[in-house]
Amino acid sequence: MALAYLAASPPAVHLAVNLLDAHSLLSAFGAIGIAVVLFAETGLLIGFFLPGDSLLFTAGLLCAGSAASPGHLSLPWVLLASAAGALAGAQTGYLLGRRAGPALLARTKSRKITDGANRASDILERYGYAKAIVLARFVPVVRTVLNPVAGALEVPARTFTVWQVTGGLVWSLALPLGGYGLGSSVPNVDRYLLPVIAVIVAVSLTPLAAETYRARKAALRERAAQR
Repeated sequence: MALAYLAASPPAVHLAVNLLDAHSLLSAFGAIGIAVVLFAETGLLIGFFLPGDSLLFTAGLLCAGSAASPGHLSLPWVLLASAAGALAGAQTGYLLGRRAGPALLARTKSRKITDGANRASDILERYGYAKAIVLARFVPVVRTVLNPVAGALEVPARTFTVWQVTGGLVWSLALPLGGYGLGSSVPNVDRYLLPVIAVIVAVSLTPLAAETYRARKAALRERAAQR
């Protein structure tokens, strides 16, 4: 019943879908597309290019419109699909990394994935497992590669699961709820979708930027104390 409802939520499935455009994905596949995209982005290395942040926020905006408006989505189903895709994807990525090890990343020819894997390893080492797993959710590409990297580095399964669920729920629910809140309070906000999404992506990087700044200040204080 639930799957049937999700599949039926979009008005029509277009023959040509732009995988890089959140609105195109949602128009074609509705809420079920959110679960699939987030699963691929957080669980499979091939999904690093998918628009996770903008997809979640745009979905929230579409939930704020009237039920008769084109592309309207149901907020409860969007939240359910978002959480399910994000949590299942991260756990799958971790298990793949645990079983395949470094060979999984060594096979890729993508410079973005390689750079993302290096950043993910650095984040895990610098901030510790808990903080790194939560922060990675808000950084494009890193949230794709950190999960298999965590598995390859043998981060304890219980530790990874607890913190990926924590970060995953915050990320996958806050963005659509933010879009819904904005869409409900600002008439015709969809006309300004591109700049709004740009702001959301910038804001999503704030936790990592703040943590990096704090860590650098702490390092400078430590060096000064050693002189």
